[in-house]
Amino acid sequence: MRVDLAGFAREGTLGDHKALMRLVEGADALGFGGIWFNEFHFARKTLPYPSTLMLGADILARTERLRFGTSILVLPLYHPLLLAEQIAQLDFQSGGRVDVGIGRGTEPSTFNALEIARDEAHLRFSEALRIMIEAWTKPHCSADSGPWTFSNVAVGPPPVQKPHPPIYVAGVSEGTVDIAARNGFPLLLSLEPNEARQLPVLHAALKRHGASRATLETSSLSRYVVVAPTRAEANDRVDTLLEKLNARRTERAASRGLKPPEPRSRAVMLADFTIAGTPEDCHAQLCALSARTGSQSIRCLFSANGLINNDVALQGMELFAKEVLPYLGGQSPSTPHSDNAAYEPAFQGVSS
Repeated sequence: MRVDLAGFAREGTLGDHKALMRLVEGADALGFGGIWFNEFHFARKTLPYPSTLMLGADILARTERLRFGTSILVLPLYHPLLLAEQIAQLDFQSGGRVDVGIGRGTEPSTFNALEIARDEAHLRFSEALRIMIEAWTKPHCSADSGPWTFSNVAVGPPPVQKPHPPIYVAGVSEGTVDIAARNGFPLLLSLEPNEARQLPVLHAALKRHGASRATLETSSLSRYVVVAPTRAEANDRVDTLLEKLNARRTERAASRGLKPPEPRSRAVMLADFTIAGTPEDCHAQLCALSARTGSQSIRCLFSANGLINNDVALQGMELFAKEVLPYLGGQSPSTPHSDNAAYEPAFQGVSS
């Protein structure tokens, strides 16, 4: 099972870049597969990394084996020739450690600021994807209609990964998921809300195209992760996280003029959004989640998008790497932990 990281440097703080890089270097040494960063724009006081590719260049220069992923690049915002060129360069510089998560985008303010019509997003997304793949896989690429027109442009350097860096698609709509299934691209499955809304659409698209199950297996799940030496300690941390998460959801709804959502219960939190407990619990829950969904890949949010301090998150990452990662090839952790009878079972009601 591929275990990646996500959720750092996203919410509400400029943070400390050097501290984040120490965490990234630690993740590399601990053996995690990759780290993913989101793209958001035009929030000067709260978003330190509007350019994920610039951040990726720093991360890849500081690490030896950790992969870097974009979750996501909003394709309609870019000229695809320039974006393809930048990704190819990053793939070259890193020796082939780039994963390209793409999507159509959901922030109207960004489209408005860049004077891009939202009703053009689907066309720009699909055409940008076509151009980028052609730019990476052919000596020259052209476009004679659509948002961009050009002829016989050579984009380089050639990507190290063949035929091109792995592409992941973020989306819920039938049209976007259909593009992924038709091309064999895995999905970046969401967390808020979780993958329950995406997987049925993906299953239908895979059946429609007679596509390989590998698309499902490599699609990446997402979960908050709370791991501790004992279940009692994990319970306390889950309760603290849940209180902060419910407050954030209420604040976010208010900022958009929406009705506050119902507070999330611990049972729902554990069933549908969180890997939590001792290392043995976390191993069992990961195996159960993989069996239910068919996915063999997960993005772990140890910092819960900034709700958990990065130092505390790193402690959890270290425990997870020592006592869970080595056993995800099929074995189970063999060292018992205390307080094993007091934890609620996870993943009740997870849809696949």
